[in-house]
Amino acid sequence: MRLLFTRLPGKMDRLTITRADGSTARVDCPKQGMIPHDMVHYAVEKHAMSGGFLTRVASGEGLGFTEGAAESAEPVERLVEAMQADTWSNAGRSNVDELIALYRLSCDARGHAALTVTADDIAAIRAEMAGLAARWAAVPLHGTLELELP
Repeated sequence: MRLLFTRLPGKMDRLTITRADGSTARVDCPKQGMIPHDMVHYAVEKHAMSGGFLTRVASGEGLGFTEGAAESAEPVERLVEAMQADTWSNAGRSNVDELIALYRLSCDARGHAALTVTADDIAAIRAEMAGLAARWAAVPLHGTLELELP
C-alpha cells in the first residue's frame, strides 16, 4: 500500500492511499504535533503487526466506518493514542513501563484485549516517529512524503 502525505495550509494535511488494486482513498489528516495523526498510525501499524485504520482501508474498507467497527483494530487504535499522547506530553521520553501500563489500562477501560507490546516495540515506534518527524519537517507547503506499508 502506498501512502502519500501532502502538507497543506490550515488545520489539515492530506493522505492519499493507493491500494494494491490501484484504487485510492483520500483522508484529511488533523495536524497534531510533530507529524499528522495518520502518520502516527503508519508508525504504529508498521511495527505492531496488527491491523488498524490504514490496514483496514488498504483491504478495501471504506473511510466511513466508526470506531469499534472491527474489534481487532481497537488495540491498534489505543496504541496510536498512547504514542501520540506520549509525544505531546513527554516529547517521547516517558518511562516505557508506564507507557505500556497506560496502554493496557486504556484497552481494559474500553473492554478489549491489548496487543503484546514490549519495550523494544515502543523503542521501534518512537524511532520511526522521530524519523518521520525529521522527514516531514523538510516537506514544503504543498509538498509530499511517500511511504509504503506492507
